[in-house]
Amino acid sequence: MKWMYKQEELPAIAKALWDTLGQKKVIAFHGQMGAGKTTLIHAMCEAKQVKDIVGSPTFSIINEYQFEENDQLEKIYHIDLYRLKDEEEARLAGVEDCLYSGNICLVEWPEKAETLFPSGTLHVFITLVDTETRKLHIADK
Repeated sequence: MKWMYKQEELPAIAKALWDTLGQKKVIAFHGQMGAGKTTLIHAMCEAKQVKDIVGSPTFSIINEYQFEENDQLEKIYHIDLYRLKDEEEARLAGVEDCLYSGNICLVEWPEKAETLFPSGTLHVFITLVDTETRKLHIADK
């Protein structure tokens, strides 16, 4: 599945992405620096009406957000592996625990710890088309 979008279309793209994911819980976001990974994840959290402040977990590695769905409080883990050297560092940071928790995990820079991801991880590739336009491609990898 592929989409082209501009910043103002992010809310609709985020909703469409949630609709496309189905029962998938782990989503890996690929793209160069500045491609819009964090911005898309922020829009996805807004679509789920996350109550917490959504920010980049570049320094904390893992941010935890909560939202309500079907009268239950659910969790989203927003994980940014950019600053990690390798998979061992990811393990020590608790990334693997999040990935296998059964909660939604939205992961930036997944290539830093590829073998930690469960089978069935959905991969979202974001590419810069120009300063205003992004291309989004979804694959099972």
